Amino acid sequence: MAQETHSPAQTPRVRFAPSPTGYLHVGSARTFIYNWLYCRHNNGTMVLRLDDTDVERNSEASVQSIFQGLRWLGLDWDEEYKQSERLDLHRQQAEAIFAKGLAYRDFTPAHAGDGERSSAQGAWLCNPGMRELSREESDRRAASGEPFALRYRVPRGEGRTLRFTDAVYGAQSKLADEVEDFALLRSDGLPTYHLASCVDDADLRITQIIRGQDHLTNTFKHLLIFEGLGVEAPQFAHLPLLVAPDGAKLSKRKHGPVVSVTTYRDAGFLPSAFINFLCLLGWSPKNDREFLTLDEIRDAFTLEGVNRANAVVNFTEEDPFDPKAVWLNAEHIRALPVEQLSGSLEPFFAKAGFNAPSEQVLAVTPLIRERIKLLGDAVPAADFFFLPELPPYDPAELIPQKGDAALARRVLQHALEVLPAVTFDHDSLEQALRAAAASLGLKAGPMFQPIRVAVCGRKNAPPLFETMTVLGRELCLARIRKAEANLASLA
Repeated sequence: MAQETHSPAQTPRVRFAPSPTGYLHVGSARTFIYNWLYCRHNNGTMVLRLDDTDVERNSEASVQSIFQGLRWLGLDWDEEYKQSERLDLHRQQAEAIFAKGLAYRDFTPAHAGDGERSSAQGAWLCNPGMRELSREESDRRAASGEPFALRYRVPRGEGRTLRFTDAVYGAQSKLADEVEDFALLRSDGLPTYHLASCVDDADLRITQIIRGQDHLTNTFKHLLIFEGLGVEAPQFAHLPLLVAPDGAKLSKRKHGPVVSVTTYRDAGFLPSAFINFLCLLGWSPKNDREFLTLDEIRDAFTLEGVNRANAVVNFTEEDPFDPKAVWLNAEHIRALPVEQLSGSLEPFFAKAGFNAPSEQVLAVTPLIRERIKLLGDAVPAADFFFLPELPPYDPAELIPQKGDAALARRVLQHALEVLPAVTFDHDSLEQALRAAAASLGLKAGPMFQPIRVAVCGRKNAPPLFETMTVLGRELCLARIRKAEANLASLA
């Protein structure tokens, strides 16, 4: 491993290091986005490292979920690694730390893991019998095959204070005497998270570690590992946590799919809107704008703009999505070019089972763009465009507010007389139907409502003339004829 230090003047190298123990968490996605923004803002290198050494909890399904979520975001990375392919390096560096006298073997079964053990006297810090074991005795027991964990020999009794300056939370310090002798290697020879993460960060020349605030206390252990490796520690920036409305940390176990990136994707969030929303959970631009494009966020992003307070995601049992996320998505939908939005809508129509040719979706898209907040809303908003026959609806819907069934029938019958000779474009349809209303002595509203319900199957629908243009003459006439016949049931 290269023995070199990191200078702040170096080109930034940042990493996102997810553990494949479940789907991509929204908090993890935000960490990836913040790393990406910092990297691209500073013309650095983005490293994706899969921290997959927890063999008992890792799964291929989780790996695929992480990559699907990241690819959906549409943000790239420059280098990719798997921690499980670097185990030899982890062990070599653990042995190197041991050879320097900075670690010792712990043969105590109760301490074979890498967690703390509480006692009546407080948190466990070390096992003096193992820490003070002679090297000769340690070598003898190891050679006999006795299992052991390799622990860092944290400096004790020296009055030493471990310090670092966090880019978000400022100066941090802790007495070394308060840090337990944490494991570097477990008794099965596998590296702990602490060792593997630091060895890889050093070997991959990571200059800034940007991660969740729940890792802040681990940093004191990591400072010692970097010291043992003989490299300067990277700069640290810890991000505020995402929490539920009740203040609890967002948890896969407790909150379920609401914290999964794929839940947002499948409901019809645009990646640009989702990124915009997540960025505002813990960061804000100086001008306090909320609707931002990715380029605008990248240009404005700095770690100085990251808040210290945890960010609340306002979901409920009835609605899994924060209202601001939905509002932002609607704004991004309206800002998207029609061709691009149309392409994003096609999979939702296909999933709903509609035969929706691309050219027809493209024609429908501008008619419903203002009516949807999520891409998934397009299906109920526009289903009638793609159905050969409308689902049953109450014929009473055809009757204007100030009118009766007889009036509705006269309107539909007159429409059937006029429409066969009309060119099916907006202006021609508007001119013909307004003239038809005048000939019947009607205002536009009572004339248009029966026709709208007849061709769409509902009162709330996109603009009538544009809708009829997309549906076409034959389908409109067929639906109007059927509606006229249905009105007979009200007689």
